[in-house]
Amino acid sequence: MMRLIEKGLMFGNLIPVASPALIERYNRALEKLSGKRTALPDFHVDLSGFSPEIADELNDWQYLNPNGCNRQFILLTTEQKAAPLLEAKFSMSRSILRNFIEANETQLFALTARDAVLGELENSVFEVSSPQRLFDIRRITLTADTTRGHVAHAEDLQKKIEQFRTEPDAWWDDVLIGEMIGLAKRTGDITRNPIHLDHPTFTQANYWTAHFGGLYLFRDVATSGVVSVGPKEALGKLPVDVTLDLADRNGIARFLADNELVEPIVTAKGADAAAILRQKMDFILVDAAATLGQDIAGGDRRELRRLARMLGAALPDEFHELSDLVRWAEGGGAWPRISSDHPAYFYTVRAAPHPDRDIVNQLLAELSPKDVRQLFICHKPLFYQLYRGWPEEKKSFVADFLEAEYQMDKAGARAALFGPEEPEMEEPEPPAREELITLVGPWGAVRR
Repeated sequence: MMRLIEKGLMFGNLIPVASPALIERYNRALEKLSGKRTALPDFHVDLSGFSPEIADELNDWQYLNPNGCNRQFILLTTEQKAAPLLEAKFSMSRSILRNFIEANETQLFALTARDAVLGELENSVFEVSSPQRLFDIRRITLTADTTRGHVAHAEDLQKKIEQFRTEPDAWWDDVLIGEMIGLAKRTGDITRNPIHLDHPTFTQANYWTAHFGGLYLFRDVATSGVVSVGPKEALGKLPVDVTLDLADRNGIARFLADNELVEPIVTAKGADAAAILRQKMDFILVDAAATLGQDIAGGDRRELRRLARMLGAALPDEFHELSDLVRWAEGGGAWPRISSDHPAYFYTVRAAPHPDRDIVNQLLAELSPKDVRQLFICHKPLFYQLYRGWPEEKKSFVADFLEAEYQMDKAGARAALFGPEEPEMEEPEPPAREELITLVGPWGAVRR
């Protein structure tokens, strides 16, 4: 894994914490949240203030996420908004924290100049001992304050100021005036420098969770469902229309199609389908060559073509089917009918433009794990898990590729693969080459 760390592909963009003042602020917040402190002279934190070094020190990788249910956070700087979120148990946690920091950036900048801000993503569930408990998670409220309670004191002071202004005898209330003076010593002049943090509430119907081996919950769709990474039988009865696992490839394809959650890459607006599919073929080729012990040093286009010719019939079915689809996309071949139970099927689609695009692309990455670029972008925990078991040749190729081709322009790569972050609302007119797909359906043969 050191190769990935050195290239910035693992634990990248973490925020360094080295000054004694920041470490003391962190410790005050950590002690309030967990009763623990760190003795480390320096460490790094993610978006939520989680530190892998402190997790090792405490031998507790959930020290800011007890029961994996209500994520706690420590903010030392607003720069944390650009950091990744490590050890995430729910897909919505990162977006909630980022939105909170961006919405309150001015206030947080002022507060973190003198203290740490700590808080929690609260919901009504305190443990998830069974899959059924996940369906009780609907509203998530973010609460936050400094270690010395500046926000709470400011809110209390504001109420007393209103009381002082509105009650006729407040001028003679020595107790009220004394309380206001005491609070003002802690908060400063809140009439000139207001202290207020929005505590937003989020509703999340569709999400991914790491619990129970990995589950994708879709409730806010026409046909509700759960897709489980592990065997669906272990989940019991769930309050959804369909329960599937990764072995139900036909069922997943039908579920995604019925809910209009995916689109074929070859018809996606703005996508260079041939280039995307060729790159997927390269990843499949590298996987096959590395598994067979072939030398893939260099990995340029000429070397990969030589490997493809040499392996020939030993190449997996995914490679040949994608090759047929590339020929069709470039106008020189027949339309290939790729059924949903074919190994290549989920390599040919991407999430359609909608609010839950990220978790759909994450699910597709689970179903097409040889596409290492999509796996790294959409599902880093699974990428790191699989990386550990790859041959050294593949590890080297993938790390070099991601450093050279993805790290240089992350936003551009994501836009090219998955479309713009904020897709246009207008439906595009289908080009002439989509007529055949319109006739047979965008999925070809999706088996029931």
